[in-house]
Amino acid sequence: MANRTDPAAKSIRGTNPQNLVEKILRSKIYQNTYWKEQCFGLTAETLVDKAMELDHLGGTFGGNRKPTPFMCLVMKMLQIQPEKDIVVEFIKNEDYKYVRVLGAFYLRLTGTDIDVYRYLEPLYNDYRKLRLKSPDGQFSLTHVDEVIDELLTKDYSCDIAMPRIKKRCSYEKEKEARWTLESIGSLDPRKSALEDDFEEEEEKEEEEEHNAELENGTHEKDYYRERSPTRERDRDRKRDSHRYRDRDYERDRDYDRERGRGRDRERERDRDRDRDRDRHRLRDEKDHGREREKIREWEGRERDRRDRDRGRRRSHSRSRSRSKDRKDRDGEHRKRHARSSASPKRHEKGTENEPRKKKEKKEKKDDGTDHPDPEIAEANRIRASLGLKPLRP
Repeated sequence: MANRTDPAAKSIRGTNPQNLVEKILRSKIYQNTYWKEQCFGLTAETLVDKAMELDHLGGTFGGNRKPTPFMCLVMKMLQIQPEKDIVVEFIKNEDYKYVRVLGAFYLRLTGTDIDVYRYLEPLYNDYRKLRLKSPDGQFSLTHVDEVIDELLTKDYSCDIAMPRIKKRCSYEKEKEARWTLESIGSLDPRKSALEDDFEEEEEKEEEEEHNAELENGTHEKDYYRERSPTRERDRDRKRDSHRYRDRDYERDRDYDRERGRGRDRERERDRDRDRDRDRHRLRDEKDHGREREKIREWEGRERDRRDRDRGRRRSHSRSRSRSKDRKDRDGEHRKRHARSSASPKRHEKGTENEPRKKKEKKEKKDDGTDHPDPEIAEANRIRASLGLKPLRP
């Protein structure tokens, strides 16, 4: 609840006012002890007392980047969103310089272009010293006009990105932006604080010359207006010098404008050159990628071809081994068949020997050795060995 924006606050540049501070810095501010203890419950009236107690300004410092009390109060002003009159009074306060810088910083974040130039440019004449806390925690010396120049010309101040306004990147660009606002009538011409002093000095010089002429008695009255010709001549000379000075100023302004345009053209030319270089680089990278893909596809095709050739060789060797084994088996089968199959003559001899074998068997069977009676068979066997006829049953 303590970190929420006031419900009555208006959105600035289309967003929550606290979003003008980066999220990392915003979270560090919420965790800071000064924010929790000193900034809790502050209003637009009580905020002035805390601003009067400031003795330095800065963004973050230290190794863990702690925010300064100045940044905590800026964040509180973004949260409660004080009225514009209060912020203007902060800026016009001449007694407390840190209150003035605080109001100028807040107006730079939330104000319009015209308000920023109208209320911050007069602070160029404030040359009072300020203590600035650097990121390493050391204090350095600066001045109010330097801080105002940083707010108007730089993109970052106190670790916060400044919103973009019609401003310059260099001295010429700022004059061009002011001429743009002046041309539409939104901003009055910038008036230097030294112009009044110059006019007073010119009047004093004229009076001194007039008094010197009166004392020396060299003053002669003019016939019509009782003016000295020398005085008129000096006045005309001074008027011409002012006219020449204005003419030189106009010439310098035109030169600065043309110079700024030339720099813009060079910047655009450099930007186009960088864009073309990036485009060619991307095209080269794409071509290189395509070549690499083609090389990979070729290598893949070569690998597949080698694998196919290797497979063919293996299959051929297997088929050769199988055919060789088949031939060996066929040879063995033929040999076996040749051994088993006899010639016709051998077959005829075999047929002739068969009756002999049968006769021998019959003869063997007729010798009585196969008699069922073992005694008779044994006797027949003895008789056959003796060459005698077998016994008859």
